[in-house]
Amino acid sequence: MATDPPADLTLTPINGEPRTVKGWVTTFQLATVVLDPFTNESAWLLETAGRILTHFNGADCRTAFIITGTAEDARQFLGPWSTTILTFADPTRAAVTALGLQELPAFLQIRGDLHVASAAEGWDPPQWRAVATSLAKAMSWSSLLIPEPHDPSPYAGSAAAG
Repeated sequence: MATDPPADLTLTPINGEPRTVKGWVTTFQLATVVLDPFTNESAWLLETAGRILTHFNGADCRTAFIITGTAEDARQFLGPWSTTILTFADPTRAAVTALGLQELPAFLQIRGDLHVASAAEGWDPPQWRAVATSLAKAMSWSSLLIPEPHDPSPYAGSAAAG
């Protein structure tokens, strides 16, 4: 079960300056998908995750990937997604640990008060739909279809600790 992150948790973008999670959510909530670039479980969901985050790009939230690898790992794994969606590198899994995640992939909504408003771990489409619905409601934004016909079948995620 995801836990609220500490205010001093540092998130380092692959193309920018690190800031604390408190700094990233000062103005906008954070909608983030956490992926491990070294597992099939995360690779199977890459296009679906990108579609979901892109849907919320125009909403009053910040969308991002957290990749459990270096900046170069993130660029290689995400390909063009790394230039269109804010991406954080988490090679030591400090963010994954601070968020209390047990399985990856994961999808989280973190509010400005640092409360994890909604979270899903592994690929459970109804849980991911619940996170997207919570985020859409908070942002006064449209929800989206999860899963779509080409999305993978449900599966348990890989261990978040690596």
